[in-house]
Amino acid sequence: MLDVAIYSELTGDNPQAESLIAAAARAAFGLFDYPFEAAVDVTLTDDERIREVNRQTRQMDRATDVLSFPMLDFVQGEYQGRANVDRDPETGRLFLGDVLISLERARAQAAEFGHSPERECAYLTVHSLLHLLGYDHMDEGPEKAAMREREEAALAVIGLKREE
Repeated sequence: MLDVAIYSELTGDNPQAESLIAAAARAAFGLFDYPFEAAVDVTLTDDERIREVNRQTRQMDRATDVLSFPMLDFVQGEYQGRANVDRDPETGRLFLGDVLISLERARAQAAEFGHSPERECAYLTVHSLLHLLGYDHMDEGPEKAAMREREEAALAVIGLKREE
């Protein structure tokens, strides 16, 4: 079970997008057979704010689509810590970390890639959750391939398979 808390720095509510983001995060987490419950915080923002955070945390002065801030040590989905030590004493859950998604960038990328903004938001959510779970794509080899395989599997769970 994954508890997904969604916060928005944008004006106006979008419960449909929030529901899809929560489902995408749970689908990615559900690919693994963890013996613990977990939690993640997702913040929806715009290009200006994500650029500011990217500059502060990664010294990269540009907007990006998503940022992930892991709180625990995972290597390709394998938890490296001790659940009894890392659990939140109030909830009993492991806090995986924070995700920041630029909805502005997601809409632009959806148009660029020729798919719906919903699919792009779901993809970014899955992608970032896999980062929290220790996946990386910095090489062009097996790590990136493993991450892409997991991304597609999670999207398929919620009915958003890649269009051929």
